[in-house]
Parts: sequence; C-alpha cells; structure tokens
Amino acid sequence: MVDVGHVNKKRKRNPQDMGFWEHLEELRWHLVRSLIAIALGTVFAFMKRDFIFDTILLGPKTNDFLTIRLLCNLGKKFGINALCLDNSQLSLINITMSGQFTQHIYISLVAGLIIASPYVFYELWRFIKPALRDEELRYSSIAITIVSILFIIGILFSYFLIVPLTINFLGNYQVSEMVKNQISLSSYINTVVGVILSVGIVFELPALAWVLSRLGIITDRWMRKCRKVMIIVIFILAAIISPPDMFSQILVAVPLFILYEISIYVAAIATKKREQN
Repeated sequence: MVDVGHVNKKRKRNPQDMGFWEHLEELRWHLVRSLIAIALGTVFAFMKRDFIFDTILLGPKTNDFLTIRLLCNLGKKFGINALCLDNSQLSLINITMSGQFTQHIYISLVAGLIIASPYVFYELWRFIKPALRDEELRYSSIAITIVSILFIIGILFSYFLIVPLTINFLGNYQVSEMVKNQISLSSYINTVVGVILSVGIVFELPALAWVLSRLGIITDRWMRKCRKVMIIVIFILAAIISPPDMFSQILVAVPLFILYEISIYVAAIATKKREQN
C-alpha cells in the first residue's frame, strides 16, 4: 500500500536536493494538470458552439458588430461614407463533408487553450518558482503580468478593429468583375484566428524591446533612428487593411505608433540598467 504522506513529503522536498528524475516527475504532474485544464476548456467550448461561432467568430462579418456600428455612426456624423462598412455581403461556404465538424473541433481546441492559459501559466510558474532567487522572482512576476496584459490588449485591439477591417478588405477585394468571391469556412476561420494571434504577438513589442536591450542587441537610440521607417511601414499596413480614407488609416496606425514609442521608452530604461551594471 502506498504511503500518501511519504509521497507528499517527497514532493515537498527542497528543489536543490531533488535529482533529475524527481524534477522530471514534478514537471510531469504540472503538465498533466495543465492538459486536464485544457481538456475541460475544450469540452466547455465545444458545448458553447453557438456563442463561439455566431457571436465571436462570425460576429465581425455582420453589420451589427460593435465596431462596424460605431464606425458607421462616425461616418454619418462627419460625412465619411467609406466608414460605413458592409460585411454582410460576405457569404461563407463549406466545401468538404467533414469541414464544419473539423472546424468545430479545431476552434474548440484553440478556445480551450485560451480558456486554460491562465492556469497553464500558473502551473509553469509553480514549476520554475523554486529555482528563482528573490530578485529574479520579483522581476519574473512583473514580466509575466506585463506580457499577459500586452497580449490581451493586442487580442482585443485586433478583434474589435483589425479583424472587421481585414474581413471587409479581403472579402470585397476583386482583381476582376468576372471573379466572384466564395470564401470557405476554413479560410475565414484561419484568417480571423491568424490575424488575432499575430497582432497579439505584435503587441509584445515592448517586452521584446526590453529583453533585446538588456542583452545589448538593440538600443533606444537605434530604435529612434528607425522611427521614420517604422512610421512608413505602419501607415502602409494601415492603408492596406483599412477603408480608403485617412480617418480609418489613422485609427489603425496611431495605436501601433504609440506601441512603438512605448517600446523606445522601455528600451531606454533597459539600456540604462544594462550600462549601470
């Protein structure tokens, strides 16, 4: 019979006294609990099919979407008709027998991972925490919090602004009047998920600037020299995905430019700390 008390005491041993296999066993339990959390999140998302698909994923292609209504109201107020986007004309089709079921499974897994991500990060934190010194522990806690907040802000910015503009641009773009768009469900979902995750990662720029500056790879002075080039890149990107009016382009470009300026400020602090050390 297994002595539970003995097992618990063994797990609570000082990490410095633990061998390789004991660390591996500890990691295994963290991974098992994380996978269970992801599985539960996936099952929950699978059961909430209507909300996830009709409200979340397909919401940006309807004219009732919050951003589209706000932009249209602004367009009417300032006389800018281009702000009244019409994504309702975009029709989605399924071209494979198992297509809708496959996408349901895929999105449930993605949603399950997102739902469980706070707990997964917590389990990862529990595993590495004993190996950190007090100062490293403090900085790591701050870093994880900042990275998480930046990623969430990036996802929200992407979902409510970039995604509906991207759908409008790509869904209505034509190389010829003789070519009609018939968008597959998988293409639409991959585009939406890809854009959201990509912008979420882009919003990690301040955190990346901090790390690279601390390592001496970049400096705030170098980022300031690249400012003019980055402004051009940002406005080109904004012009591609937004309607053909200056107001929409500025609406997309300004937050990205602010993000770059914040990154310069962060890089300056990191560079100063590195030079002091």
